[in-house]
Amino acid sequence: MNVGFILFGFALIFAVLYDTFATIILPRSVDRDRRLTNYFYLAVGRLWRWVGKRLPYGSQGRTEWLGAFGPLSVILLVALWAVLLIVGFALVHFGAGTLKGADFFTTFYFSGTTFLTIGFGDMTSTTTLGRSLSIVEGGTGFGFLAIVLGYIPVLYQSFSRREHLVLLLDARAGSNPSAGEIWRRYSEAGALDDLCDFLKEWELWSAQQLETYLSYPIVAFYRSQHDDQSWVTAITCILDLCTLIQDCVVPVDPWSKKLRFQAANTFAMARHMIVDLAYILSIPPQSQPFDRLTPERKHTLERILRQSGVVMQEDVDWSFSKQRDLYEPYAIGLAKTMFCVLPDWTSYDEAQDHWQVTAWDNPHFRAGN
Repeated sequence: MNVGFILFGFALIFAVLYDTFATIILPRSVDRDRRLTNYFYLAVGRLWRWVGKRLPYGSQGRTEWLGAFGPLSVILLVALWAVLLIVGFALVHFGAGTLKGADFFTTFYFSGTTFLTIGFGDMTSTTTLGRSLSIVEGGTGFGFLAIVLGYIPVLYQSFSRREHLVLLLDARAGSNPSAGEIWRRYSEAGALDDLCDFLKEWELWSAQQLETYLSYPIVAFYRSQHDDQSWVTAITCILDLCTLIQDCVVPVDPWSKKLRFQAANTFAMARHMIVDLAYILSIPPQSQPFDRLTPERKHTLERILRQSGVVMQEDVDWSFSKQRDLYEPYAIGLAKTMFCVLPDWTSYDEAQDHWQVTAWDNPHFRAGN
C-alpha cells in the first residue's frame, strides 16, 4: 500500500468535485477563486484569442472559430473534470493495491470503465476495499454525468434570455446600434416618453445578466447569431444613451423628469454588470486608441437633440468625459476580449438594419442554391 498515491488521489477527487460543485451549483459572490475552472479558461481563452487574432478579419473561419469557443469550452471542461476524476480514483486503486499485480495504466482503464459505468467485467477487485471503492466511484460517475447533462441546457437558456433583447434593439437602434439613432427614431415617432419603458427593460436585463454571469461567466463568451451583433455592443449603446439623457436633457416636462430618473437607474445597473463581469474574468479597464465621439458625431448628436424639441442644458460638455470614464474603460476591455467593436454614438446614413438584409440578398448564397 502506497499512502502517498492514496492521499494524492483523494485530494484530486475532492478538488475536482468541489470545482464542479462551485461552477455548476453553488451561487457565488463577485470573486476570482483560484480554482481549476478559472485556470482552465485563462489558458484556453488565451490560446483561442491568439489563434483568432491571426485569422483574417471578417472571414467566415474567424467567425466560426470565435463562435465555437463558448460551447466547445464547456465540453472540454467537462471532459477535463471526468479525466481527472478517473485519474484520482485510479491513484487510490493503485496505491491501495486493489488490483493485484496491475500496473497504473491497467488500473486507469479499470477506473475509467467503473466511473463511466460501462461495466465490461473483464477485471474486478477481489478486496473489500476495492469493491467498496468501485461502488463509490460508479455512484460518483453516475451523479457527475447527471449534473453535467443538466448544466448544458441551463447555459443555453441563459443565452436565449440574453439574446432576445439584443435582437429587439436592431429595429430601435440600427445596426450597429447607437445612442443617437435610438433618440432619433423615438423622436421622429413622437415616442420619447416611451424611452422610460425601454430603459426599464434594459435595467431589468442588466440585473438578470449580472446574476447569470456571477453563476455562469462562460455565457459571456457565447456569441450572437449575427457577426456584427454583441451584447457588449448593445449594453454600451444603452450606457451611451443614459449618459446622453442625463447630461443633456433638462427635466421640465413630467415625462422628461421620469426619463432622467430611469436613465440614472439603468446606467447604475448596467455599469454594475459590466464592471463586476470584467473583475470576474480578470479583464482590467483599458483605454481606447481613438475617441468614439468624434467632432462630427458631437455635431450630429447636438442636431438630433435640438430637432427633437426637448429642452437642453446650457453649455453641454459633448465629450461626456466624467460619465464615460465610469463605464467605457471596462466596455473596451470586454470588447477586446470578446472580439467585438464598440458602437458609434450616431449611425451612418447608408447603414441598413439586420431585418432589411437577409442571406437571400447575398449573391454567393444564390449562386450556391
